[in-house]
Amino acid sequence: MSLPIDVALWLADGIMRVLPRPTPPTEMLERCKIISHRGEHDNRTVFENTMEAFRIAVDAGAWGLELDIRWTRDLVPMVHHDANTRRVFGSDVEISKVDFSTLREAVPQVPTLDEFVSEFGGKVHLMIEMKAEAFPELEQQRTILQKALSELEPVKDYHLLALDPELFELFSVQPKQACLPVATLNIKSLSRISLARGYAGLSGHFVMLNNRLKREHEAAGQWLGTGFPASKNCLYRELNRGIEYIFTNDALALLKVLEDAKNPRS
Repeated sequence: MSLPIDVALWLADGIMRVLPRPTPPTEMLERCKIISHRGEHDNRTVFENTMEAFRIAVDAGAWGLELDIRWTRDLVPMVHHDANTRRVFGSDVEISKVDFSTLREAVPQVPTLDEFVSEFGGKVHLMIEMKAEAFPELEQQRTILQKALSELEPVKDYHLLALDPELFELFSVQPKQACLPVATLNIKSLSRISLARGYAGLSGHFVMLNNRLKREHEAAGQWLGTGFPASKNCLYRELNRGIEYIFTNDALALLKVLEDAKNPRS
């Protein structure tokens, strides 16, 4: 009987944590791009996808921030992962079914995309994940998203992420190099789609993104972003095989690992 995927990935993380790895070359230490996944959070004192969580990561030196967007009933893009605010904040609010004013009153910690971009746009790289949901006014929502990002340069300042790459087509995302599919168990099919459409590359769990895939995407001028290293040995593994885009829930810890590796004590 096969293991559930979450258990298998948990075991892989544990194995990687205890396997010693050599210190990566200085070039890879310098090229490493730490991307804080939903900001630095524990969901007890600091909550994911909040301005506080993002500020902590930026102040610590994170290269990029990963965030998720959901839409209110009156078409305001909000920074939140789940369709409902219950898991993170305990308040039972279905984002797509309420207006912005109601959401702001009920859960003021949830920022708008405009608020997020105003503070962090152009300062760090933004990895903005689009969530699959009903888009009641697609053309208008497409315009709203484009306006929110209009002061930023795609690829240079931000990428859009999605588990379903058809979202990129729905929202007419240009250039294609600003699109980064996120793989789960559909790694092979998303890899083929990304290569065929000329997207930025592919992202997913480090166990899934093997070296064969890495070579294929690099040959096409694309790159891989891996998640979610949480330890020195796992980070070193990724850097030693040439992965420089690191999505992590432990940005502060990995930034400290990098700093120590760049400046070893005598």
